[in-house]
Amino acid sequence: MYAEYVPVFTGPDGVIRGPAGRGRVAWVARDDIADVAAAVLLAGGERYEAQALEMTGPEALTMAESAQVLARVAGRAVVYEEETLEQARTSRRESGAPDWEIEGWVTSYAAIAAGELDAMTDTVATVTGHPPRSMADVLREHPDSHRHLTGG
Repeated sequence: MYAEYVPVFTGPDGVIRGPAGRGRVAWVARDDIADVAAAVLLAGGERYEAQALEMTGPEALTMAESAQVLARVAGRAVVYEEETLEQARTSRRESGAPDWEIEGWVTSYAAIAAGELDAMTDTVATVTGHPPRSMADVLREHPDSHRHLTGG
């Protein structure tokens, strides 16, 4: 799951709401995915032919820990409030998004809760030669991603 999603998950009130429980997610930077793709293409692709490259960031965080990282970088309070699956579906219906999209949002949180996104890999470092960016790195590199939280 992209590290850039954390600010998107956060409302203007500084609250991340969802049914992620205490599950962890190894947020990956889109820039790292692009770096891996470029390295694979530059290598001619044969070295990585027929391989699925699982990419993650350097740490697996709970949503509460993710909120703390975002709070430090954004310079304002951000917290995580757990919802049930039904509360999450109900709260997102107000957005006017189609049901399939709402279900996608809710099941992303459910995957975190189920421990499906907590595994970490060394793919970014192995393929690119640089360590993966942390969620804090991504937020510092992309301040516009959380500008809605600071009014700036």
